[in-house]
Amino acid sequence: MAQNLNEVLAKANGDIVGQLRNNKIGAYVYPVVAPEFSNWRDEQWAWQHSAVLFDQSHHMFDLYINGPDAGKLLSDTMVNSSKGWEVNKAKQYVPTTPYGHVIGDGIIFRLAEEEYVYVGRAPAANWLMFQAEKGGYNVDIINDPRSPSRPMGKPVTRISWRFQIQGPRAWDVIEKLNGAPLDKLKFFNMSTMKIGDKTIRTLRHGMAGSPGLEIWGPYEEQEYVREKILEAGEEFGLIPVGSRAYPSNTLESGWIPSPLPPIYSGDELEDYRNWLPANGYEATGSIAGSFVSDNIEDYYTNPYQLGYGPFVKFDHDFIGADALKKMEEDGTKERYKKVTFEWNADDMKKIQGSMFDPEGEQYKFFDLPLANYGNSSFDAVKDADGTVIGKSMFTGYSWNEKKALSLGYVDADVPLGTELALTWGEENGGTEKTTVEPHKQLDVKVIVSPVPYGKMAADTYATGWRTSKTFS
Repeated sequence: MAQNLNEVLAKANGDIVGQLRNNKIGAYVYPVVAPEFSNWRDEQWAWQHSAVLFDQSHHMFDLYINGPDAGKLLSDTMVNSSKGWEVNKAKQYVPTTPYGHVIGDGIIFRLAEEEYVYVGRAPAANWLMFQAEKGGYNVDIINDPRSPSRPMGKPVTRISWRFQIQGPRAWDVIEKLNGAPLDKLKFFNMSTMKIGDKTIRTLRHGMAGSPGLEIWGPYEEQEYVREKILEAGEEFGLIPVGSRAYPSNTLESGWIPSPLPPIYSGDELEDYRNWLPANGYEATGSIAGSFVSDNIEDYYTNPYQLGYGPFVKFDHDFIGADALKKMEEDGTKERYKKVTFEWNADDMKKIQGSMFDPEGEQYKFFDLPLANYGNSSFDAVKDADGTVIGKSMFTGYSWNEKKALSLGYVDADVPLGTELALTWGEENGGTEKTTVEPHKQLDVKVIVSPVPYGKMAADTYATGWRTSKTFS
């Protein structure tokens, strides 16, 4: 039986892409939180028009990092600068491999002088734990991983609960809970507020330009705090968001949450692959989509493709710095841009309509509101000559925009408003993933649109950006 990732990959006989494309893990599940509290359409609508309560307590890792070297560990592993990072401030954490590829990302909260907590998905948490161990940093780490799916009646034990109050009426809810006006701190600054008889730590966050808060505390207080929020929010139209709608909010805000961990190749990552377990995220995860290459590195992404270019600062030494400097020198930095792809409505009707045509073609099922069917998605985006000039990486539907949308990147010289073709579905009837049924691929017309989609679309809809060069 395989003991680590390297041993798992050895069984692929060199076909790493084939193994990941056919891994039978099934769909990514957001655990514990109910799929819907009302219905996903109303829940999407509320985050743009009233207020919502997100429960983020279960699907992310909380990695507590304490000790004299905690700040150095983070600085050594992130592309961001740590200058000006004081207690009660947070940063988006973006680590890269020695080759300059993005491992994942998350949020780091600086809770005290030598105390931090990483909140995010498994790949970046695993990287932090490995580097702390390998580098001999003087830190203590407590890992509170995502909750398993909860069997009926079985309690979930966590260190902390984590909520977000978001939407245009969020601040009304927050100040009612606090019992007094509350300063709107700068983005990613932290403070406290009152909820009932509890003093709660807060992080200034926001969606679509509306101020909101992320809040957290001891897990045993979760239900008390949740009830107080729902009670205070009722007059402002606040509703809780279920696990079905929750991940689709990134389609409007523009964050790509699950790039493939770029750790399956490279001699400098050999020790890491030996450290990673055979049953972990990296070993059991899957690749989905129409883009196919024999080279696993064609599925890796750098900070510039994912929109993290502005984060990269060379005022400190960090893992991947040399590779990223080379990308800046050779023009790779300027080659790509992150975009939203707006899917053609008639093509979407064709995809959905195929379910009701037993004699016709059956296209890949497009689930609502999130259509991803693997841990990491890569759909080929092509120009009029059929050349792949971009990739779509996160796909779903926005009830607010009444459109299918996906997030990804294209060559930088492709103007907004350009119509391209996105191939939906997998080759030869589909891979062996349990989430894939027999189907035929379809080229869907997509419009290259801004990130974030919602705000820019509202600002520029009438200016004609959609009417630029079209695909034929």
